[in-house]
Amino acid sequence: MKTVKHTADSRGYANHGWLKSYHSFSFANYFNPERMNFGALRVLNDDVVQPSMGFGTHPHQNMEIISIPLKGALSHRDSMNNKRSIEVGEVQVMSAGTGLTHSEFNDSPTEEVNFLQIWIVPEEQNVTPNYEQKLFDVKQRNNQFQTVVSPQNNLVEGSLGIHQQASIQIGNFKQGSKVSYQISDDKGVYLFLIEGEISVNGEKLEKRDAIGVWDAETLEIDVTANSEILLISVPMK
Repeated sequence: MKTVKHTADSRGYANHGWLKSYHSFSFANYFNPERMNFGALRVLNDDVVQPSMGFGTHPHQNMEIISIPLKGALSHRDSMNNKRSIEVGEVQVMSAGTGLTHSEFNDSPTEEVNFLQIWIVPEEQNVTPNYEQKLFDVKQRNNQFQTVVSPQNNLVEGSLGIHQQASIQIGNFKQGSKVSYQISDDKGVYLFLIEGEISVNGEKLEKRDAIGVWDAETLEIDVTANSEILLISVPMK
């Protein structure tokens, strides 16, 4: 078994005034040669957008981009004529493919928005751009993992598809829970603790800590405080 631990306070950080962003991997002005990616997982940003502010229109190409709101709502617009609001409980997926432009804004005049921005390198280049979002029943995360993203060509029922053999799951677990998670062959799992306190294969994690595990068969998770857990399973090659 191989592991890498990323504590919350070891992440890159950028404060642009309107945006505070914590980077699990090298991004923009944060560069760490030891933290370029975890397999096909390229970006995991923990973003806080101030009221009435946001990301102006900008381009992407050949990347699977997933957004998961944790607090507040973002207004989305893109070059595919999508104009939507994405809120807590929803997940947004964009396959940038041959290229698209989009913007994301916090329309609230008083409340911050906190969301996770995840980039996964696709297995196929230059696909037709696509956008989807879905409201999930968060009750289905009680003491179990709910799959919100899975491979387009092997889609888990009810989830959103991406162009990579990767999946994203979210679970809410009560203190005292014990979870055994099977790791698929040739995959690694990056576990990001959104809230709470857990132990993973004996390694203690607190809020916003993360651990990557590969060349292993299972994750053994002991939940020592009520916790919200994000799991990202990706090919390591």
